[in-house]
Amino acid sequence: MKVLVKNIGILTGLGHEGKLCLCGAEMNELNTIEDAYLYVIDGRFESYGPMQELPKLPADVEVVDAEGGAVLPSWCDSHTHIVFASSREHEFVDKIKGLSYEEIARNGGGILNSADRLHETSEDELYRQAMRRVDEVIRKGTGCVEIKSGYGLNTEDELKMLRVIRRIRETTKLKVVATFLGAHAVSRGYIGRQSEYVGLVINEMIPAVGQEKLADFVDVFCDKGFFTTEETARILEAAAAYGMRPKIHAEELASSGGVAVGVKYGALSVDHLESMTEETIETLKGSSTMPTALPGTSFFLNMPFALGRKIIDAGLPLVLASDYNPGSTPSGDMKFIVSLGCIKMRLMPAEAINAATLNGACAMGLSEEYGSITKGKVANFFITEPIPSIDFVPYAYTTPIVRRAFLQGEEYK
Repeated sequence: MKVLVKNIGILTGLGHEGKLCLCGAEMNELNTIEDAYLYVIDGRFESYGPMQELPKLPADVEVVDAEGGAVLPSWCDSHTHIVFASSREHEFVDKIKGLSYEEIARNGGGILNSADRLHETSEDELYRQAMRRVDEVIRKGTGCVEIKSGYGLNTEDELKMLRVIRRIRETTKLKVVATFLGAHAVSRGYIGRQSEYVGLVINEMIPAVGQEKLADFVDVFCDKGFFTTEETARILEAAAAYGMRPKIHAEELASSGGVAVGVKYGALSVDHLESMTEETIETLKGSSTMPTALPGTSFFLNMPFALGRKIIDAGLPLVLASDYNPGSTPSGDMKFIVSLGCIKMRLMPAEAINAATLNGACAMGLSEEYGSITKGKVANFFITEPIPSIDFVPYAYTTPIVRRAFLQGEEYK
Protein backbone atom coordinates (compact mmCIF):
# COMPACT_ATOMS: atom_id res chain seq x y z
CA MET A 1 0.00 0.00 0.00
CA LYS A 2 1.33 3.42 -0.98
CA VAL A 3 0.15 6.65 0.66
CA LEU A 4 1.13 10.21 -0.22
CA VAL A 5 0.28 12.98 2.24
CA LYS A 6 0.50 16.29 0.37
CA ASN A 7 0.04 19.96 1.18
CA ILE A 8 1.43 19.61 4.70
CA GLY A 9 1.75 23.04 6.28
CA ILE A 10 4.40 21.93 8.79
CA LEU A 11 6.08 18.50 8.80
CA THR A 12 8.03 17.95 12.03
CA GLY A 13 9.74 15.31 14.15
CA LEU A 14 11.97 14.35 11.25
CA GLY A 15 15.13 12.35 11.03
CA HIS A 16 17.30 11.62 14.07
CA GLU A 17 18.65 8.60 12.17
CA GLY A 18 20.59 6.32 14.49
CA LYS A 19 19.38 8.14 17.62
CA LEU A 20 17.51 5.99 20.13
CA CYS A 21 16.82 9.03 22.33
CA LEU A 22 17.69 12.70 22.62
CA CYS A 23 19.62 14.12 25.57
CA GLY A 24 20.24 17.56 26.99
CA ALA A 25 20.49 20.36 24.42
CA GLU A 26 19.63 18.10 21.48
CA MET A 27 16.13 17.72 22.91
CA ASN A 28 15.43 21.21 21.60
CA GLU A 29 16.05 20.06 18.01
CA LEU A 30 12.76 19.48 16.20
CA ASN A 31 13.55 19.12 12.52
CA THR A 32 10.83 20.74 10.41
CA ILE A 33 9.89 21.34 6.77
CA GLU A 34 7.14 23.74 5.69
CA ASP A 35 4.88 23.11 2.66
CA ALA A 36 5.85 19.46 2.59
CA TYR A 37 4.89 15.99 1.43
CA LEU A 38 5.22 12.61 3.18
CA TYR A 39 5.36 9.28 1.33
CA VAL A 40 4.57 5.93 2.97
CA ILE A 41 4.99 2.43 1.51
CA ASP A 42 3.64 -0.71 3.20
CA GLY A 43 3.13 1.00 6.53
CA ARG A 44 6.59 2.56 6.77
CA PHE A 45 7.97 6.01 6.04
CA GLU A 46 9.62 6.04 2.63
CA SER A 47 10.49 9.70 1.98
CA TYR A 48 9.54 13.30 2.67
CA GLY A 49 10.51 16.77 1.52
CA PRO A 50 9.24 20.12 0.23
CA MET A 51 6.19 19.95 -2.08
CA GLN A 52 8.22 21.56 -4.85
CA GLU A 53 10.52 18.51 -4.79
CA LEU A 54 7.71 15.93 -4.88
CA PRO A 55 8.91 13.15 -7.19
CA LYS A 56 6.75 11.42 -9.80
CA LEU A 57 4.91 8.62 -8.00
CA PRO A 58 3.14 5.46 -9.24
CA ALA A 59 -0.51 5.67 -10.29
CA ASP A 60 -1.68 3.37 -7.48
CA VAL A 61 -0.79 5.82 -4.70
CA GLU A 62 -3.54 6.80 -2.27
CA VAL A 63 -3.41 10.59 -1.93
CA VAL A 64 -4.25 12.27 1.37
CA ASP A 65 -4.56 16.05 1.37
CA ALA A 66 -3.38 17.55 4.67
CA GLU A 67 -4.99 20.85 3.61
CA GLY A 68 -2.29 22.89 5.30
CA GLY A 69 -2.38 20.99 8.58
CA ALA A 70 0.75 19.96 10.44
CA VAL A 71 1.99 16.36 10.56
CA LEU A 72 3.68 15.01 13.69
CA PRO A 73 4.88 11.54 14.67
CA SER A 74 2.34 9.85 16.94
CA TRP A 75 2.70 10.31 20.68
CA CYS A 76 4.50 7.44 22.45
CA ASP A 77 2.96 7.11 25.93
CA SER A 78 5.29 4.97 28.01
CA HIS A 79 3.32 4.82 31.28
CA THR A 80 -0.39 3.97 31.51
CA HIS A 81 -2.81 1.84 33.53
CA ILE A 82 -5.72 1.90 31.09
CA VAL A 83 -7.04 -1.58 31.88
CA PHE A 84 -9.25 -0.95 34.91
CA ALA A 85 -12.78 -1.79 35.94
CA SER A 86 -14.38 1.55 36.78
CA SER A 87 -13.76 5.21 37.55
CA ARG A 88 -13.05 6.62 41.04
CA GLU A 89 -14.64 10.06 40.95
CA HIS A 90 -15.72 9.79 44.60
CA GLU A 91 -12.03 9.87 45.52
CA PHE A 92 -11.74 13.00 43.39
CA VAL A 93 -14.28 14.58 45.74
CA ASP A 94 -12.29 13.34 48.77
CA LYS A 95 -9.21 15.05 47.34
CA ILE A 96 -11.15 18.31 47.02
CA LYS A 97 -12.11 17.93 50.68
CA GLY A 98 -8.44 17.77 51.53
CA LEU A 99 -7.66 14.07 51.97
CA SER A 100 -4.19 13.04 50.83
CA TYR A 101 -3.33 10.12 48.54
CA GLU A 102 -2.15 8.16 51.59
CA GLU A 103 -5.30 8.96 53.61
CA ILE A 104 -7.58 7.81 50.78
CA ALA A 105 -5.59 4.57 50.56
CA ARG A 106 -5.88 4.01 54.33
CA ASN A 107 -9.65 4.50 54.07
CA GLY A 108 -9.94 1.63 51.57
CA GLY A 109 -9.66 3.68 48.42
CA GLY A 110 -6.89 3.97 45.91
CA ILE A 111 -5.29 0.93 44.31
CA LEU A 112 -7.12 -1.54 46.56
CA ASN A 113 -10.46 -0.07 45.51
CA SER A 114 -9.57 -0.67 41.86
CA ALA A 115 -8.43 -4.21 42.72
CA ASP A 116 -11.79 -4.98 44.37
CA ARG A 117 -13.69 -3.81 41.31
CA LEU A 118 -11.44 -5.56 38.84
CA HIS A 119 -11.86 -8.86 40.70
CA GLU A 120 -15.61 -8.65 40.09
CA THR A 121 -15.27 -7.78 36.38
CA SER A 122 -14.99 -10.34 33.59
CA GLU A 123 -12.12 -10.38 31.14
CA ASP A 124 -14.48 -9.56 28.28
CA GLU A 125 -15.90 -6.55 30.12
CA LEU A 126 -12.41 -5.30 31.02
CA TYR A 127 -11.44 -5.56 27.36
CA ARG A 128 -14.59 -3.71 26.27
CA GLN A 129 -13.95 -0.85 28.68
CA ALA A 130 -10.25 -0.67 27.84
CA MET A 131 -10.95 -0.51 24.12
CA ARG A 132 -13.01 2.66 24.65
CA ARG A 133 -9.93 4.24 26.20
CA VAL A 134 -7.72 2.89 23.42
CA ASP A 135 -10.01 4.48 20.83
CA GLU A 136 -9.87 7.75 22.79
CA VAL A 137 -6.07 7.96 22.93
CA ILE A 138 -5.59 6.96 19.28
CA ARG A 139 -7.93 9.75 18.20
CA LYS A 140 -5.88 12.15 20.33
CA GLY A 141 -2.72 11.16 18.46
CA THR A 142 -1.16 8.31 20.45
CA GLY A 143 0.41 5.51 18.41
CA CYS A 144 2.47 3.57 20.98
CA VAL A 145 1.47 2.80 24.56
CA GLU A 146 2.71 0.85 27.55
CA ILE A 147 -0.04 -0.73 29.68
CA LYS A 148 0.56 -2.03 33.20
CA SER A 149 -1.23 -4.62 35.26
CA GLY A 150 -1.35 -3.94 39.01
CA TYR A 151 -5.06 -3.83 39.82
CA GLY A 152 -5.22 -7.59 40.26
CA LEU A 153 -2.94 -8.11 43.27
CA ASN A 154 -3.45 -11.84 43.13
CA THR A 155 -2.17 -14.28 40.54
CA GLU A 156 -5.47 -14.97 38.81
CA ASP A 157 -6.46 -11.33 38.44
CA GLU A 158 -3.00 -10.16 37.41
CA LEU A 159 -3.05 -12.78 34.65
CA LYS A 160 -6.55 -11.63 33.68
CA MET A 161 -5.30 -8.06 33.23
CA LEU A 162 -2.27 -9.12 31.23
CA ARG A 163 -4.41 -11.28 28.94
CA VAL A 164 -6.60 -8.25 28.27
CA ILE A 165 -3.48 -6.26 27.40
CA ARG A 166 -2.37 -9.04 25.04
CA ARG A 167 -5.82 -8.99 23.44
CA ILE A 168 -5.58 -5.24 22.88
CA ARG A 169 -2.19 -5.74 21.22
CA GLU A 170 -3.62 -8.43 18.96
CA THR A 171 -6.77 -6.57 17.90
CA THR A 172 -5.57 -3.03 17.24
CA LYS A 173 -2.86 -1.38 15.15
CA LEU A 174 -1.81 0.58 18.25
CA LYS A 175 1.66 -0.56 19.31
CA VAL A 176 1.31 -2.00 22.82
CA VAL A 177 3.88 -3.20 25.33
CA ALA A 178 2.86 -4.94 28.57
CA THR A 179 4.25 -4.47 32.07
CA PHE A 180 3.64 -6.75 35.06
CA LEU A 181 3.00 -4.62 38.17
CA GLY A 182 1.96 -7.16 40.78
CA ALA A 183 3.90 -5.09 43.33
CA HIS A 184 1.60 -2.08 42.93
CA ALA A 185 0.31 -2.41 46.50
CA VAL A 186 -0.16 -5.13 49.13
CA SER A 187 -3.52 -6.83 48.58
CA ARG A 188 -6.21 -6.73 51.28
CA GLY A 189 -5.61 -10.35 52.22
CA TYR A 190 -1.95 -9.64 52.99
CA ILE A 191 -2.24 -6.34 54.88
CA GLY A 192 0.21 -6.51 57.76
CA ARG A 193 2.08 -9.35 56.01
CA GLN A 194 3.95 -7.45 53.32
CA SER A 195 6.92 -9.81 53.21
CA GLU A 196 4.56 -12.71 52.51
CA TYR A 197 2.95 -10.74 49.70
CA VAL A 198 6.39 -10.07 48.18
CA GLY A 199 6.96 -13.82 48.36
CA LEU A 200 3.70 -14.38 46.47
CA VAL A 201 4.81 -11.97 43.74
CA ILE A 202 8.20 -13.67 43.44
CA ASN A 203 7.27 -17.32 43.82
CA GLU A 204 3.85 -17.50 42.16
CA MET A 205 2.96 -14.44 40.09
CA ILE A 206 6.23 -13.93 38.23
CA PRO A 207 6.59 -17.60 37.18
CA ALA A 208 2.94 -17.65 36.00
CA VAL A 209 3.39 -14.44 34.00
CA GLY A 210 6.72 -15.64 32.62
CA GLN A 211 5.42 -19.02 31.54
CA GLU A 212 2.64 -17.41 29.50
CA LYS A 213 5.03 -14.71 28.20
CA LEU A 214 2.47 -12.04 29.07
CA ALA A 215 4.80 -9.17 30.01
CA ASP A 216 7.69 -7.34 28.39
CA PHE A 217 8.61 -5.48 31.59
CA VAL A 218 8.30 -5.69 35.37
CA ASP A 219 7.44 -2.72 37.58
CA VAL A 220 7.42 -2.11 41.34
CA PHE A 221 5.91 0.81 43.28
CA CYS A 222 9.15 1.52 45.15
CA ASP A 223 8.14 4.36 47.44
CA LYS A 224 7.23 5.45 50.95
CA GLY A 225 4.36 3.32 52.27
CA PHE A 226 4.63 0.79 49.44
CA PHE A 227 7.66 -1.40 48.62
CA THR A 228 11.19 -0.96 49.94
CA THR A 229 14.32 -0.87 47.83
CA GLU A 230 15.30 -4.29 49.21
CA GLU A 231 11.93 -5.80 48.27
CA THR A 232 12.13 -4.13 44.88
CA ALA A 233 15.54 -5.64 44.23
CA ARG A 234 14.29 -9.15 45.05
CA ILE A 235 11.34 -8.75 42.67
CA LEU A 236 13.52 -7.42 39.87
CA GLU A 237 15.98 -10.29 40.25
CA ALA A 238 13.17 -12.85 40.07
CA ALA A 239 11.63 -11.24 36.97
CA ALA A 240 14.99 -11.06 35.20
CA ALA A 241 14.97 -14.86 34.96
CA TYR A 242 11.94 -14.52 32.66
CA GLY A 243 13.38 -11.72 30.54
CA MET A 244 11.34 -8.92 32.07
CA ARG A 245 13.33 -5.67 32.21
CA PRO A 246 12.49 -3.20 35.02
CA LYS A 247 10.45 0.00 34.73
CA ILE A 248 10.13 1.47 38.24
CA HIS A 249 7.54 3.67 39.97
CA ALA A 250 10.14 5.83 41.73
CA GLU A 251 10.10 8.76 44.14
CA GLU A 252 6.53 9.92 43.69
CA LEU A 253 5.77 10.32 47.40
CA ALA A 254 9.26 10.61 48.86
CA SER A 255 12.93 10.48 47.91
CA SER A 256 12.99 6.78 48.72
CA GLY A 257 15.83 5.31 46.67
CA GLY A 258 13.69 4.08 43.76
CA VAL A 259 15.89 5.77 41.16
CA ALA A 260 19.06 4.26 42.59
CA VAL A 261 17.68 0.71 42.64
CA GLY A 262 16.35 1.21 39.12
CA VAL A 263 19.75 2.30 37.84
CA LYS A 264 21.49 -0.55 39.67
CA TYR A 265 19.27 -3.14 38.01
CA GLY A 266 19.34 -1.59 34.54
CA ALA A 267 15.78 -0.27 34.53
CA LEU A 268 14.70 1.05 31.15
CA SER A 269 12.90 3.89 32.94
CA VAL A 270 12.22 5.34 36.37
CA ASP A 271 8.81 7.04 36.41
CA HIS A 272 7.03 9.73 38.46
CA LEU A 273 9.96 11.58 40.11
CA GLU A 274 7.73 14.20 41.78
CA SER A 275 9.89 13.96 44.94
CA MET A 276 13.20 13.59 43.12
CA THR A 277 16.05 15.76 44.44
CA GLU A 278 18.82 17.41 42.47
CA GLU A 279 21.23 14.91 44.06
CA THR A 280 19.23 12.05 42.55
CA ILE A 281 19.77 13.50 39.07
CA GLU A 282 23.45 12.69 39.50
CA THR A 283 22.53 9.03 40.01
CA LEU A 284 21.14 8.89 36.47
CA LYS A 285 24.27 10.22 34.78
CA GLY A 286 26.12 7.55 32.86
CA SER A 287 23.19 5.12 33.01
CA SER A 288 20.83 3.91 30.26
CA THR A 289 17.78 4.55 32.47
CA MET A 290 15.26 7.07 31.12
CA PRO A 291 13.86 9.56 33.67
CA THR A 292 10.11 9.79 33.03
CA ALA A 293 7.93 12.61 34.33
CA LEU A 294 4.15 12.27 34.69
CA PRO A 295 2.95 15.88 34.90
CA GLY A 296 -0.71 14.86 34.69
CA THR A 297 -0.35 13.24 38.12
CA SER A 298 1.17 16.39 39.59
CA PHE A 299 -1.65 18.45 38.06
CA PHE A 300 -4.46 16.19 39.30
CA LEU A 301 -3.08 15.55 42.80
CA ASN A 302 -1.68 19.06 43.38
CA MET A 303 1.81 17.61 43.85
CA PRO A 304 5.17 19.09 42.91
CA PHE A 305 6.24 18.60 39.30
CA ALA A 306 9.33 16.56 38.46
CA LEU A 307 12.54 18.51 37.88
CA GLY A 308 12.29 18.21 34.12
CA ARG A 309 14.13 21.43 33.36
CA LYS A 310 17.03 20.45 35.60
CA ILE A 311 17.13 16.92 34.15
CA ILE A 312 17.55 18.27 30.61
CA ASP A 313 20.03 20.94 31.71
CA ALA A 314 22.11 18.16 33.29
CA GLY A 315 22.51 16.66 29.82
CA LEU A 316 20.09 13.79 30.40
CA PRO A 317 17.13 12.59 28.35
CA LEU A 318 13.60 13.24 29.58
CA VAL A 319 10.36 11.39 28.86
CA LEU A 320 6.82 12.68 29.31
CA ALA A 321 3.99 10.16 29.77
CA SER A 322 0.35 10.33 30.83
CA ASP A 323 -0.02 7.83 33.74
CA TYR A 324 -3.62 7.34 32.51
CA ASN A 325 -5.38 5.62 35.44
CA PRO A 326 -8.63 5.91 37.39
CA GLY A 327 -7.23 7.36 40.60
CA SER A 328 -4.47 9.89 40.06
CA THR A 329 -4.59 10.76 36.33
CA PRO A 330 -7.89 10.00 34.58
CA SER A 331 -6.65 11.29 31.22
CA GLY A 332 -4.57 9.92 28.37
CA ASP A 333 -4.42 13.20 26.43
CA MET A 334 -0.75 13.46 25.53
CA LYS A 335 -1.17 16.89 23.97
CA PHE A 336 -2.18 18.16 27.42
CA ILE A 337 0.81 16.38 28.94
CA VAL A 338 3.08 18.22 26.48
CA SER A 339 1.41 21.49 27.48
CA LEU A 340 1.96 20.76 31.18
CA GLY A 341 5.60 19.99 30.43
CA CYS A 342 5.96 23.49 28.99
CA ILE A 343 3.76 25.39 31.44
CA LYS A 344 4.74 23.72 34.70
CA MET A 345 8.19 22.25 34.01
CA ARG A 346 9.51 25.09 31.83
CA LEU A 347 10.30 22.88 28.85
CA MET A 348 10.58 24.40 25.41
CA PRO A 349 7.90 23.13 23.01
CA ALA A 350 10.42 21.12 20.99
CA GLU A 351 11.78 19.53 24.17
CA ALA A 352 8.31 18.54 25.33
CA ILE A 353 7.35 17.10 21.94
CA ASN A 354 10.57 15.08 21.72
CA ALA A 355 9.99 13.86 25.29
CA ALA A 356 6.55 12.59 24.24
CA THR A 357 7.60 11.01 20.93
CA LEU A 358 11.14 9.69 20.34
CA ASN A 359 12.11 9.57 24.01
CA GLY A 360 8.77 8.03 24.93
CA ALA A 361 9.42 5.31 22.36
CA CYS A 362 12.88 4.77 23.85
CA ALA A 363 11.34 4.29 27.31
CA MET A 364 9.45 1.32 25.83
CA GLY A 365 12.42 -0.04 23.88
CA LEU A 366 10.71 0.96 20.63
CA SER A 367 12.67 3.92 19.27
CA GLU A 368 14.34 1.94 16.48
CA GLU A 369 10.87 1.61 14.93
CA TYR A 370 8.75 4.45 16.36
CA GLY A 371 8.88 8.00 17.71
CA SER A 372 10.02 10.04 14.71
CA ILE A 373 9.34 10.45 11.00
CA THR A 374 12.39 8.62 9.72
CA LYS A 375 12.83 6.51 6.58
CA GLY A 376 12.09 2.89 7.44
CA LYS A 377 10.24 3.49 10.68
CA VAL A 378 6.61 2.45 11.20
CA ALA A 379 4.32 5.15 9.79
CA ASN A 380 2.41 6.22 12.90
CA PHE A 381 1.54 9.91 12.61
CA PHE A 382 -1.30 12.40 12.83
CA ILE A 383 -2.52 15.38 10.83
CA THR A 384 -3.69 18.49 12.66
CA GLU A 385 -5.97 21.33 11.75
CA PRO A 386 -3.94 24.15 10.14
CA ILE A 387 -1.87 25.76 12.90
CA PRO A 388 0.45 28.81 12.77
CA SER A 389 3.48 27.01 14.25
CA ILE A 390 4.46 23.87 16.16
CA ASP A 391 4.61 26.00 19.33
CA PHE A 392 0.82 26.28 18.99
CA VAL A 393 0.49 22.60 19.97
CA PRO A 394 1.36 23.12 23.69
CA TYR A 395 0.18 26.74 23.69
CA ALA A 396 -3.43 25.88 22.83
CA TYR A 397 -3.61 23.43 25.70
CA THR A 398 -7.28 22.42 25.37
CA THR A 399 -7.82 22.99 21.64
CA PRO A 400 -8.57 19.66 19.89
CA ILE A 401 -6.24 19.98 16.91
CA VAL A 402 -5.83 16.33 15.81
CA ARG A 403 -7.89 15.86 12.63
CA ARG A 404 -6.75 12.49 11.27
CA ALA A 405 -4.66 9.72 12.87
CA PHE A 406 -2.67 7.07 10.99
CA LEU A 407 -1.33 3.78 12.37
CA GLN A 408 0.98 1.64 10.25
CA GLY A 409 0.24 3.98 7.35
CA GLU A 410 -3.53 3.46 7.46
CA GLU A 411 -6.03 6.05 8.62
CA TYR A 412 -7.74 5.17 11.89
CA LYS A 413 -11.51 5.46 11.53
